[in-house]
Amino acid sequence: MKALLYDEFGQLPALRDVPDPAPAPGGAVVEVAATGLCRSDWHAWQGHDSGVRLPHVGGHELAGTVAAVGAGVRESWVGRRVTVPFVCGCGACAECVTGNQQVCERQTQPGFTHWGSFAQYVAVDHAENNLVPLPGFVDTATAASLGCRFGTAFRATLRQGRAAAGEFVAVWGCGGAGLSAVMIAASCGARVVAVDVSPPALELARESGAEAVVDASAVDDPAAAVAELTGGGAHLSLDCLGRPETCTASVRSLRRRGRHVQVGLLPPEQAAVGIPMDRVVAWELEVLGSHGVQAHEYPALLGLLESGAVRPDRLLRRRIGLSDAAEALAGMGSPGSGGTAGVTVIVP
Repeated sequence: MKALLYDEFGQLPALRDVPDPAPAPGGAVVEVAATGLCRSDWHAWQGHDSGVRLPHVGGHELAGTVAAVGAGVRESWVGRRVTVPFVCGCGACAECVTGNQQVCERQTQPGFTHWGSFAQYVAVDHAENNLVPLPGFVDTATAASLGCRFGTAFRATLRQGRAAAGEFVAVWGCGGAGLSAVMIAASCGARVVAVDVSPPALELARESGAEAVVDASAVDDPAAAVAELTGGGAHLSLDCLGRPETCTASVRSLRRRGRHVQVGLLPPEQAAVGIPMDRVVAWELEVLGSHGVQAHEYPALLGLLESGAVRPDRLLRRRIGLSDAAEALAGMGSPGSGGTAGVTVIVP
């Protein structure tokens, strides 16, 4: 098969012929019809994830058709359109049996723990627990974003963040995850303030439901700007970019008893963020993490799509082939530097 492979971290990946994957016992192989290009893939390519082993094929947001299954997996999966959460739970550990597969103790992740979906085929572990059948109303390109960015935003905004109608929600970083969070928060009646440095991204945030936007490059104190727009601070704030300055500003933009959810990954050397814990204590703030979404949440997520409450398809702004994906991946290292706002999908 064709796959986008790199031998060294930071080295521009190249399109190569590599062996097709075979399904492991309990696993499956999916023929990739579409795969998203996510900033997490850039982190893996830069060597920020200790689980990545070289040579490597990235890609973790995917949708396609089950091509083969391993021992112990129902043959009826073959030929079905599916997606998967990027965190594939084992189904047997203490976290999985309590419904928390997103923090599975033995999780695997396409594009991180093993070769991913920047290829014509990708292997998926624990298929019976992780394959999500796609209904006909969801096109394949849209479905690709559900495994990470839209699914992650769903859990971060509604489950961890508990966004509610009438609340102010601040979203820091209007890439794919941030725009998804804007759309999801607005769909439940929250009043969203989006923060970014890219005018096209901020305009797309408005189109996705943001009531107000803040250009962080145009104000001295973005957190203070959010607090002013929200009449004293956001009830919920999500850092969907993953930088020390956005994490800290997200916490500082909260009102008393507000909730911060960290969605974006930070590079290892920046992970020890200077969160203002004096503010956390005095104002009784909540600081939470959010990591992916479980397969059993997809009926609720797909229900939002079917009702028309959210339209993730409207975030898809560019479709490219595998031959163009290397340059696009490299360009993700400079958020807000220009280019197309929204989500890029690779069609192998």
